[in-house]
Amino acid sequence: PCRPCLCSEGSLCAVAGMSPRQEAARAARSAARRARKAQGVCAGARGWRRPHRSHASFLSAGWLRCSDHLLLPCCCLGGAGELPGESGSLSHGLLFSPSALSPVPIPSKANGTTISTLSMSKDGLIGGVTNPNEVFCSVPGRLSLLSSTSKYKVTVGEVQRRLSPPECLNASLLGGVLRRAKSKNGGRCLRERLEKIGLNLPAGRRKAANVTLLTSLVEGEAIHLARDFGYVCETEFPAKAAAEYLCRQHSDPTELHTRKNMLLATKQICKEFADLIAQDRSPLGNSRPSLILEPGVQSCLTHFSLITHGFGGPAICAALTAFQNYLVESLKGLDKIFMNSTGNGHTAGDSKASDKEGKHRK
Repeated sequence: PCRPCLCSEGSLCAVAGMSPRQEAARAARSAARRARKAQGVCAGARGWRRPHRSHASFLSAGWLRCSDHLLLPCCCLGGAGELPGESGSLSHGLLFSPSALSPVPIPSKANGTTISTLSMSKDGLIGGVTNPNEVFCSVPGRLSLLSSTSKYKVTVGEVQRRLSPPECLNASLLGGVLRRAKSKNGGRCLRERLEKIGLNLPAGRRKAANVTLLTSLVEGEAIHLARDFGYVCETEFPAKAAAEYLCRQHSDPTELHTRKNMLLATKQICKEFADLIAQDRSPLGNSRPSLILEPGVQSCLTHFSLITHGFGGPAICAALTAFQNYLVESLKGLDKIFMNSTGNGHTAGDSKASDKEGKHRK
């Protein structure tokens, strides 16, 4: 027979009698629960632990536990139950009508309000970020020397970019990027702090992109690395030496015009590509500039920027600058060779013709 229990609302909740097999399973669960109670903790809702609270205290407060490990108030359960094994019954013996359940709101630890599950995106991120420009934390650099260690500010918008596609970092990788020491409750503390700024990082999430060395850099340090790389390419790359060496390999006067035209065409193509990369308006740090390129091209450049944490675009511009310097020095070298081959203002063809005439006279 059913054992009625009176909840705080004054309504009756029917708990059906169990078969011997179900009673044995229940006894095993009770033994495990007592063992956890002896350790001072018991399993609560999914993904976290709460201090032990007896089942009787839940019943007196009007709550019953369902097979989903969610605590539902007794008033949410239907008054008329069914026998175990029939449709609508639960494996724990709690009976309710499926139509009597409503969507369970998720409590927000930030302000005590509730957030509907429908407001969460497919990635598990809650859309309403408080302030993207707000500083989330400061992170020490990974590439600095001990004598010049600098810290970089990480904004809420940058954290959101790390949790969003294409990377979709999990709690472990995000903690590594933010230089958080590993601890027993490190992932839970990080998720709780993300909830306060309007981001939800689900437990057990899998990363979407391959991890590279750039994954460990925050955007501030990645941009700093790209800026230093551009400075070294501009000042230290041996563009002149490389150009002079290759010009000596192609010093045939009959090929000077052809090679010069090839260098000019290459310089023009390189400039067009450099101008395209310079118009990239991917979000970085606090900046969200207005778009210049078409959305289709800009989305691809933004994907590359997000994967490299802002290092990719400036690094390519730096490499193109070094290559353009090589092209300029090559053109200068060809002009010198051309001037030396012409002699007293005559072209290379005229000098060859004069040589033939001299041989004919002899």
